[in-house]
Amino acid sequence: MITPFNKTRTMRKNEQVSVTFMLLAVTFCVCLILANLLATKQIQFGPLNLTSGVLVFPISYVVNDCITEVWGYRRAKLVIWTGFVMNFAFVLIAWLADMIPGAPYWTNQEGFHALFGLAPRVALASFAAFVVGSLMNAYVMSRMKIRDKGQRFSFRAIASTVVGEVTDSLIFFPIALGGIVPTENLILMMGSQVVVKTLVEVVILPMTIRFVKWLKRTEGMDVYDNDINYSII
Repeated sequence: MITPFNKTRTMRKNEQVSVTFMLLAVTFCVCLILANLLATKQIQFGPLNLTSGVLVFPISYVVNDCITEVWGYRRAKLVIWTGFVMNFAFVLIAWLADMIPGAPYWTNQEGFHALFGLAPRVALASFAAFVVGSLMNAYVMSRMKIRDKGQRFSFRAIASTVVGEVTDSLIFFPIALGGIVPTENLILMMGSQVVVKTLVEVVILPMTIRFVKWLKRTEGMDVYDNDINYSII
């Protein structure tokens, strides 16, 4: 017999998170903040024009895939919005620090501003692209898992990343750089970001597969999002 007290304890237990889940969520948030900082430097690999944020941003999509695959869309959504709040707090505090006049002996204001003085337009583009791209990644991953009955994880991981990255690029670059960067260069940058970030995920896919298997085994979780509401909040 399930008493109200036991039912409450069961509900609370289901709402708890493991240390592994917490560490993945922290990694996700750190990658987002690092991506904002690293994006201030433009780099080039052959014909590809990129920001150095490409070094860490793909990791956030890998973490997103792992969380959605093991814990489901609801938990992935929780982590995405947590990352949004943490990223917003970081950008806001950094902006305030940049606005405060420096000490008379301070000589690095120009460099500090270049790193932390994120323009409102760029910040808006970053926040919108991140939320929509990440939620699309989680949604595609979740829906494909149901359709494939848990099979073809590799295909799901790559397909969801491509959808998420394309969505992210289509939102970020036109908002942040439209009218500033020539259209042909903007399109090249968008394509370069998608290709390189996807290739990074392909390279580390064997490790991702093993990690997901380990997570399912140790966490005892393998959620299928049947009959859930795919709301964004």
